Amino acid sequence: MYVASRRAPARRRRRYAADELRAAALFLSPALVVLAVFVLYPIADAARISLTDWDGFSPESTFIGLGNYARLAGDEEFWNSLGVTVVYGSGVTLLSIASGLAVALLLDAPFRGRGFYRGIYFLPTVTSSVAAAVVWRYMLDPAGFVNGVLAHLGLEGRDWLQERWSALAALILLTVWKNVGLNAILYLTALQTLPASVYEAAQLDGASAWQRFRRITFPLLAPMTFFVVIQALITCFQAFDLVYVLTGGGPRGGTEVLGMFMYREAFRLGDFGYGAAIAFVTLALVLGVSLVQARVSGALRTGES
Repeated sequence: MYVASRRAPARRRRRYAADELRAAALFLSPALVVLAVFVLYPIADAARISLTDWDGFSPESTFIGLGNYARLAGDEEFWNSLGVTVVYGSGVTLLSIASGLAVALLLDAPFRGRGFYRGIYFLPTVTSSVAAAVVWRYMLDPAGFVNGVLAHLGLEGRDWLQERWSALAALILLTVWKNVGLNAILYLTALQTLPASVYEAAQLDGASAWQRFRRITFPLLAPMTFFVVIQALITCFQAFDLVYVLTGGGPRGGTEVLGMFMYREAFRLGDFGYGAAIAFVTLALVLGVSLVQARVSGALRTGES
């Protein structure tokens, strides 16, 4: 009798858990269907295409296994594109941290009209990427605004977008400018959650403003910095619209990031299998960078604790 009375609550708990599971499945099913149709199926089909030789239009495709991936390993244009992406991503990441944190520190200071200036700094983020790239392209034109200013200063201008390193530098600056508002808001949110008591104790100990920033602010912002780094790297590995409008991947492949290389191979040259392989290699690189950053960030937090 006693054993039966103990089993009854256990059966009721299992029945309740099963009812909860069915209810959760019912409410989640529309989202899961959308996820499967518009996310999982395209990814799986793209993986299949990456194993074929297909022009994107023919009703039939030829299965070649890992041939496209083997071709990537010996493709000099792919390695050039990967190198450009690494340089582009490194520059964008470092400048995103510096500019975002600097603007956030300025906007966190007590002054009149802070809300207005926060909106001003956020404007580039909500500006169309194509429109921003078009404006920058006109500014950097040989007869544009930048060379006009240099001429007034007695300096000689140049064709900025027709030289490899100046074009890449312009692309990096455009990307940083486009995202500085978002990075500043992220850092500003993190700054406003830092404990004021720590700063008060540091001031009582005679710590200068630079010491407080170096010893307290920047270390406490490490989780947000990690997020900004990951976001900047993913943005660079997925970059297409800014590059397409500003430089078109030129000059001579000097700004052809992986997204542009994939577009050229798939949509201009009609090699969709090869383009899909490039996309999956890019995905693997992004996942690898994210995992490494997560491990490093976790190790740093463990060491600090």
